Amino acid sequence: MSDRTRDKVSVDTARLPVAAWGARLPTIGALWPTFTERADREGWPAARLLATLAELELADRAQRRIARHLVEARLPPGKTLDSFDFAAVPMLSRAHVAALATGDEWIAKGGTILLFGPSGCGKSHLGAAFGHALVENGYRVLFTRTTDLVQRLQQARQALALESTIAKLDKYHLLILDDLCYAQKDQAETSVLFELIAARYERRSLIVTANRPFGEWTSVFPDTAMTLAAVDRLVHHSNIFEMNVESYRRKAATARTPRKLKAASDTESDNSKD
Repeated sequence: MSDRTRDKVSVDTARLPVAAWGARLPTIGALWPTFTERADREGWPAARLLATLAELELADRAQRRIARHLVEARLPPGKTLDSFDFAAVPMLSRAHVAALATGDEWIAKGGTILLFGPSGCGKSHLGAAFGHALVENGYRVLFTRTTDLVQRLQQARQALALESTIAKLDKYHLLILDDLCYAQKDQAETSVLFELIAARYERRSLIVTANRPFGEWTSVFPDTAMTLAAVDRLVHHSNIFEMNVESYRRKAATARTPRKLKAASDTESDNSKD
């Protein structure tokens, strides 16, 4: 290699990382020395080297996007399908849940998933697990307590910005509204919640968890007509799961109690011997 050629290679070598970072290709910028050395050693064609670097950049970009979306989703940590106890909720089909977790058909239709059951039955866990799976599959998700979202929408209404706030939520393919029935019409003006449901109908998807059946949702919305309209929109294109099982938390507490009583009894017995 002539000195002139060597100098040109040195210049190109120095420019390549700067060009890669400038073009927002950080993975290529970080990995190109390793792969160009390998390509020279193994005699790769230029097309193979370019394809390999491009594939690595795309794969890393997808992982970075998923990481960003997981942060913005505000999902409870650890609440995934892998950690969900399907044996404790026998009325759930693992296969059906797994199929919905891909999101393809029902997300495209702006469908809904409704999770009903008493406190502690795992409905919030399942809702969050759907969220985790869907983010991994490329969707944008937001998990929120319904009361928090109602407060946010009320503030937007007072600022004359309700329509734009609801429009901004369109960036999320899925909103997970946890504990809908904790939003009470005597505590807050919940008509903003109906406006959100109506705006997303057949456009963007919702998962709703609730500890009361539809017939008791009149405690949430300002009047019966609005309740019926909200239920009608949510039920259309919906998958409904009834999770009427004993509370996980109550079951765990019950399991701990005998051990605590036994420990206390053993301590008392030891003290009496002294």
